[in-house]
Amino acid sequence: MQVLRMKNGEQLQLTDGKGNLFFATISDANKKHCRVIVDNLRRQPGTEPGRKKISVAISLLKNPSRFEWFLEKAAEIGVSEIIPLICEHTEKENFRYERMNNILISAMLQSRQAWLCGLHQPKQFENVINHTFAGLKLIAHCAEDKKENVANLTGNDKDVCMLIGPEGDFSRAEIQAATAKNFIPVSLGDTRLRSETAGLVAATLLMNQRTTR
Repeated sequence: MQVLRMKNGEQLQLTDGKGNLFFATISDANKKHCRVIVDNLRRQPGTEPGRKKISVAISLLKNPSRFEWFLEKAAEIGVSEIIPLICEHTEKENFRYERMNNILISAMLQSRQAWLCGLHQPKQFENVINHTFAGLKLIAHCAEDKKENVANLTGNDKDVCMLIGPEGDFSRAEIQAATAKNFIPVSLGDTRLRSETAGLVAATLLMNQRTTR
């Protein structure tokens, strides 16, 4: 860690990304390292047991910058974890974990949070839907099927996992496979959204339900 502008005696806040917020005073502002004295510790509510967990599983996108934009915004909102999906219509599978995780760290710090959004390695669609998940399972897609309004489903204490498809949407087979695993089809509105926009809208709706219930 390099300290370029802060000096000895100045105060700052640090976090380990696990809900702990440290209030500290700089004791050694060396350019190559920094020592601090911890003055106080505050625990920030987050994903500890009993706290509703919001998971968004979203397809990787052809344009990596659009996926990175979603990661940044979802982390700022406070999503618990993000699962990159590889679907039938996923066009690009290149994934730079370290870069993506650094984006989440920066977003956490920028938004003054103490919980780091979890990031998984990319997973095949079928592996995600077959994974045991005790909470509410939702899938947003564009097919002309009967769908529930997501705002009417999430106002409870259950954890929530939302599936968001790639450009071109989920395939019919994927939609059928997900619903067979008790994923509920949901609508995110009246307009067709880009994948990263759909992910952000879903994250916003789910987080709003968590904070206002």
